[in-house]
Amino acid sequence: MFGNILGKKKDNIETNENTDIALKISKMNLTEMRSYVNNKLNDFEITQAGLVEVMKKLTTPNEKTSKTYLQIDDMDSKKKKGFDLVIMIANSMHISVEVVELLQEFIAVYNDLIAKYDTDYKEIYASRFSDALVQSIANVNKHSELQRKSNVLGE
Repeated sequence: MFGNILGKKKDNIETNENTDIALKISKMNLTEMRSYVNNKLNDFEITQAGLVEVMKKLTTPNEKTSKTYLQIDDMDSKKKKGFDLVIMIANSMHISVEVVELLQEFIAVYNDLIAKYDTDYKEIYASRFSDALVQSIANVNKHSELQRKSNVLGE
């Protein structure tokens, strides 16, 4: 009864939505995650929570196998798609501080893989990741500045 008055119901709805997002993203492959980040899925709107779930899927080791999503022996196309997906997320306007932290974790977890890929294919993903990280921090700062202005104006 008091939950409605105190706003507890809204938190419960948001938790259910986040659970749905986490479940949907856990079943996606890289191509589907890319479509999601590009906001090309009609029935599935891009959100900050969704970006968090995508980054968690890429960085958190699987509970059963203890392996991360990308492995050194994966096909090169899978690595490239994964790297490009992370750069797209870093440049997204739906980015949050939590996503930036997960981007930093991604770079730390896959540092050896990134270096090997750059060496083998003469790519510059290490530099692109650092540039994308700077851009994502700038986007978070813009978002928070806009939020502060909105709060001051009362909108």
